[in-house]
Amino acid sequence: MTTQITSNIKISVSTSYEGTYYKADQMLYAFSYQITIENLSSDVVQLQTRHWNIFDSLNDIETVDGDGVVGQTPIIVPGEKYIYSSGCMLKGTLGAMNGFYTMANFSNNTIFKVQIPTFKLVVPFAVN
Repeated sequence: MTTQITSNIKISVSTSYEGTYYKADQMLYAFSYQITIENLSSDVVQLQTRHWNIFDSLNDIETVDGDGVVGQTPIIVPGEKYIYSSGCMLKGTLGAMNGFYTMANFSNNTIFKVQIPTFKLVVPFAVN
């Protein structure tokens, strides 16, 4: 598991290799990841947007921006966690992801960024 704390928001990431898939006659490697967002602060916060950098050993870096995560913009009260799962497909057997969430602090009406730590996406047979 990979973990990082920014502005009293703890991001923890675990990953799993899900197998190979074919799309338009091209083999892709599927990965899932589970992210836990824990509010260690004394303020109520809301996740508003996400920014991802997806690194693929056989592809250019892909950038993904959007509102919320998995269709939600969760409000996280102090001491609580929000957990979600998602995934990505890579052309290569090795990759990584990182990025940030834009969060709103309801106590002081500010917007801040929370870093998502870099986590590896590796097909198990690629590391033998």
